[in-house]
Amino acid sequence: MKSLFLLLLLSTSLSFSQTTDYNTKKGFAANGYDVVAYFSNQALEGNNIYKTTYDAVEYKFVSKENLNTFKENPKKFIPQYGGYCAYAIASKAHKVAINPKTFEIKNGKLYLFYNAWGTNTLELWQKENNDTLIEKADKNWEQLKFKK
Repeated sequence: MKSLFLLLLLSTSLSFSQTTDYNTKKGFAANGYDVVAYFSNQALEGNNIYKTTYDAVEYKFVSKENLNTFKENPKKFIPQYGGYCAYAIASKAHKVAINPKTFEIKNGKLYLFYNAWGTNTLELWQKENNDTLIEKADKNWEQLKFKK
């Protein structure tokens, strides 16, 4: 009986664990930037006063309103591909860090990009066929999302 209880407890705790490998540089999704603000075309660093956890990942927001908006529908605001560079996921099937100020909203989804050392992958993303890149990235992410 104890074994059955322990097995049940273990399986329940596993179901509450993080399901995806998220890019949590600085301890937060999107490097601590407000994922709701992106949908107003603003890259704004969140405030430690307004934070929450979803899927075992912490998020920061610039206001209580944005925090509450996120809580109402978190899946709408979570960056695609765990918050890793969308272009790198599509083109190389690699998880690459992002510059939180380099982003795009497409079809109601948030995509983040690497932008450093003279390489802006958002520009590359926009030069190529976005729809084809999204298809590739979606396929690659299925293989990458659980790998640390």
